[in-house]
Amino acid sequence: MLGREVKIAPSVLASDFGRLGDEVCRVVEAGADLIHFDVMDGHFVPNLTMGPQLIESVKRYTDCPFDVHLMIANPQNYINDFADAGADFITFHIEIEGSVENTVNLIKARQINAGIAIRPKTPISALFPYLADVDLVLPMSVEPGFGGQKFIMSTLDRIDSLRKKILESDCDVLIEVDGGINLETAPLVLDRGATVLVAGTAIFNSENPRETIRQLRGRVS
Repeated sequence: MLGREVKIAPSVLASDFGRLGDEVCRVVEAGADLIHFDVMDGHFVPNLTMGPQLIESVKRYTDCPFDVHLMIANPQNYINDFADAGADFITFHIEIEGSVENTVNLIKARQINAGIAIRPKTPISALFPYLADVDLVLPMSVEPGFGGQKFIMSTLDRIDSLRKKILESDCDVLIEVDGGINLETAPLVLDRGATVLVAGTAIFNSENPRETIRQLRGRVS
């Protein structure tokens, strides 16, 4: 487990894919704790992005842990592919086609941290039955599918509900937030109990990624 110190996970969706290896090295040198990959299938969400081959190709550039977010309809069919590619975390959506329990078990069988994500409009209570079985929960703060969206403010109450349920259940679960995270929204989600922040444009478009990552953690000096 990563512990409770705030972790920053730059999303490569906002990087320059023409020099992806260099881009990843740049943010790792700036202090990134995880590298976040948004995998989309054009079915579960209306966009197509990367597959396991791309993730495997980036793995040779860094030993920074890889955080793979599967926005795909049937993740259970691809767990082994992404595990072989070098994923350290695999997160899938609770709204998938198929069994949530079986998908968690497939991830765990590969000795990989398992996460469950949830769309903004799905009741946050849908995650509660699985808190004891996963390492990470991801309440999306935008509609999944595209980067650069505006943060949905109602996510703050959803994070708060998750944090309270996790404490009540005495579970060891990270709360990751993905979507619209920047220097303005980061303090809001950290205050509610988030421990892993996914940020794309805020980091990759920054003139000083190191300082941006430090400020996203809540460190202003």
